[in-house]
Amino acid sequence: MLMAHPAVLRNLIDQYEALRVLHAEDGSEEVRRRLDDVTYTLCVSTGTRDIDAALAAARRRLPGARAEDDALLTA
Repeated sequence: MLMAHPAVLRNLIDQYEALRVLHAEDGSEEVRRRLDDVTYTLCVSTGTRDIDAALAAARRRLPGARAEDDALLTA
């Protein structure tokens, strides 16, 4: 499987986090669509089917990531 470059993954994570905050504050249809698009792209880019798994997989590919970093997601 092809894997996205870490810089691309970092950008997608940043977009996802910003859009999630915007959606919580605004809730507009446009923001929701953009959030859905970024979520889909993160899943495809990491070979996963849900956003939590996609975020964990993407973060593991970032420079400086450690295996124990995923433990925080399951706590």
